[in-house]
Amino acid sequence: MALSTFEDQLSEVWPKCMDRDERAFRVTSAFWRILQAGAREHQADAVLIDLGPNLGAINRAALIASDYVVIPLGPDLFSLQGLENLGPALRRWRAEWQERLQKNPEPTLNLPAGKIAPIGYVVLRHSIRLDRPAKAFERWISRIPPTYRKAVLDQPVDPSVHIDNDPDCIAKLKDYRSLMPLAQEARKPMFFLKPADGALGAHANAVADAYKDFLAVARSVARRAGIKSP
Repeated sequence: MALSTFEDQLSEVWPKCMDRDERAFRVTSAFWRILQAGAREHQADAVLIDLGPNLGAINRAALIASDYVVIPLGPDLFSLQGLENLGPALRRWRAEWQERLQKNPEPTLNLPAGKIAPIGYVVLRHSIRLDRPAKAFERWISRIPPTYRKAVLDQPVDPSVHIDNDPDCIAKLKDYRSLMPLAQEARKPMFFLKPADGALGAHANAVADAYKDFLAVARSVARRAGIKSP
């Protein structure tokens, strides 16, 4: 929440980059430089940035610092509308940043490339019955592939592509809501919960399933991003 005080500055300096204002470039790229410093200190191969669901100046600066984007979606109207808003915004920010990079007045100032390349989406929080989403959500889920392709990728819709064969669908994750309170109390990921954390019986089985699901997601994201994984 404290970052909200920084948002006004990010909004203010964005147009000033077009005037070759060095400070504007430094403020806009602040997140990227902090992330790079942290990655060097911890010898990290990848940095994950979790963003809120909005198109404000903070998210714009964070996305400019990102090479790839994975979009989490729910089976509802809000996610579909979010895709229709997000896709054009990503393309606009990418183009505007490339234009600004040409006006950097300080050659020694390292700046992010601003690739902001979408590499897929993850469908979250859909109820499972016999390994299929509940019927109430099927209608919304079926609309995700064409909306993603049109709004985010800016490509023609392919009627033959659906959620089960869409190459842009990274995963369809179950709703592990029963594990979330335990994970919050233990302050650890759901898939690392132990019996000592309260993960007993059915919860222990859910932890094992969550570990497999998130491992598959991590490997898929790494592969799409060109990151070697064990």
